[in-house]
Amino acid sequence: MAKKNENRSLVSLKCSECKEANYTTSKNKKNTAEKLELNKYCSRCGKTTLHKEAK
Repeated sequence: MAKKNENRSLVSLKCSECKEANYTTSKNKKNTAEKLELNKYCSRCGKTTLHKEAK
């Protein structure tokens, strides 16, 4: 029997402008093979910027 959340992994999201890791989220590795890119609020920049998945 499969373990709960074995396909999910924790990833951190870094701001594309100031490179600060502001968010952590989980993603399903089977359904989303490419890196996540989300528009999120960056408290350091003070505006909404593109956040990319970091290792």
